[in-house]
Amino acid sequence: MRQELSGLAASRGSALGRARVRLPHVVDVVAEYIDPADVDAELARLHDAIDRVRTEMHAMRDRLQGALAHEVGEFLDLHALLLDDPELLHGLDELIRTDHSSADYALRQQRDRIAAVFARMDDDYFRSRMDDIDQVIARVHASLHRRLNDTAGVAGEILVTDNVAPAELAQLQQQGVVAIVTSSGSALSHSAILARSLHLPMVVGVPGLLQRVNDGDALIVDGSAGTVVIEPRAPDLRNHRAQLRAQSRDQRALNRLRSEPNRSRDDVSIEVHANAESREDVAEAHALGATGIGLYRTEFLFLRSNDLPDEQEQFHAYRDVVLGMSGRPVTIRTLDLGADKADRTGLALRDEPNPAMGVRGIRLSLARTGLLETQLRAILRASGYGPVRILLPMVTMREEVRTVRAELDRIAAELRGEGHEIAPRVALGTMIEVPAAAIALSGFISDIDFVAIGTNDLIQYLLAADRNNDALGELHTLLHPAVLRVMRDVLLLAKKHAIPASVCGEIAGDARFSPLLLALGLEQFSVHPSSLLEVRRTIRSCDVHALRARAPALMRARDRAQIEHWMERQLAS
Repeated sequence: MRQELSGLAASRGSALGRARVRLPHVVDVVAEYIDPADVDAELARLHDAIDRVRTEMHAMRDRLQGALAHEVGEFLDLHALLLDDPELLHGLDELIRTDHSSADYALRQQRDRIAAVFARMDDDYFRSRMDDIDQVIARVHASLHRRLNDTAGVAGEILVTDNVAPAELAQLQQQGVVAIVTSSGSALSHSAILARSLHLPMVVGVPGLLQRVNDGDALIVDGSAGTVVIEPRAPDLRNHRAQLRAQSRDQRALNRLRSEPNRSRDDVSIEVHANAESREDVAEAHALGATGIGLYRTEFLFLRSNDLPDEQEQFHAYRDVVLGMSGRPVTIRTLDLGADKADRTGLALRDEPNPAMGVRGIRLSLARTGLLETQLRAILRASGYGPVRILLPMVTMREEVRTVRAELDRIAAELRGEGHEIAPRVALGTMIEVPAAAIALSGFISDIDFVAIGTNDLIQYLLAADRNNDALGELHTLLHPAVLRVMRDVLLLAKKHAIPASVCGEIAGDARFSPLLLALGLEQFSVHPSSLLEVRRTIRSCDVHALRARAPALMRARDRAQIEHWMERQLAS
């Protein structure tokens, strides 16, 4: 019987397929005990299962390429680390040895013990990490029964589940899943961001989903409207086909923009750069007409092996990006790694009480001066092959910038003395993602050459809302008066001092927000290559002067509803 469910639109696109219902990950087994004589065999069974999961994660990590390698890789690394956690492993062994619990029951008990500890924590960030524990334990449980590939044979199907981890999303797409629907989650979660990058339709937060969808039901998922139709009828199928034809026409129209200039309807030139971290991203950005690389992430060099990349390895990577953009500017961000992005090199401190606000970004680089010197040498050498800028992440105060500037000047002189060809001057800029940096920017703007607003972290820190916490999804938004005012102030200050300012966070790649960002004064976007053409199309349809004339009304907005009303009026004009 036909039913229609509504949730949150997380990733656009329409898909038709059979439902593959997967019940929640949490291990649910009854108490079960083994004969004492079977303890060694049960321990071996458990550890074989853990080894299989570990091997599968490493294999998945090695298969990742391009933009996925960064985002998904972090979660795979984190889950692999959890598998090696001595407290988890010791607890499991003890339950089998001492209590003679079966491996399944030991997993259940250990999971429940950890959940009880997490539930008593005051910190939302750490409580939210219980999802990772659940996913790892569920994988081991499935491995015990050789059911690791419980989504095998899902090609052409729609996964219906309670939640999906980012690490799993890439695997599901490779297996041919055509859409994902979840009963929980946020449209701003890492999973939703990844789904948009993969062009995989996704609807999240559908109430009663698992009670109303049965395995094998035919579904139509509309990721733009946030709807799911169960057992569609003839009109639904006709609408779905019409939607697919419209999407195809839309994509052809977007492709025609590749060689068109980035100018608004009233002839204002707007730069649209690309975020990148691999050769594939750079090649795609070049082909789609990006005016430069606005954010080149260097973390992948440090995450793909157990050893630190040396100067020569980094130099080759940076030089390839510069050459790949054929003279267009390339902005290379220094290492943005912290304890919340578990690394294999051992650089980051893993036992920090609050890693999101710990020794990360430029703080880590300044704490490991040899690391910073090697990276700056490699970047400066790459500057001999084309225009390069250096971007510092997680800057909080002027002293950090001045320390790096002095180091940069010293290393440049050193490289010239060694006979290297480097640019006469390499621009140095800062990410604006810590509220203190935004507020104190006037005190050190004369020390920098450009700024890049990282909205993902700026919003998180400004609103004290963890962007990975589903319960705070509605709070983590650009549409807050405080966020708009801080961004407007940064853009105005940069304009006053005649230095370029860009936005490189997720918001920049969402074309719905392009008119709002233009109204705030933004003239340089930096977006994922998959969003380039759509953002360019939206900019070409905007009257920038008119939008900026209406900016005072936007700045007077007192809440989200008034900001949304302003946006609706711009769409209607």
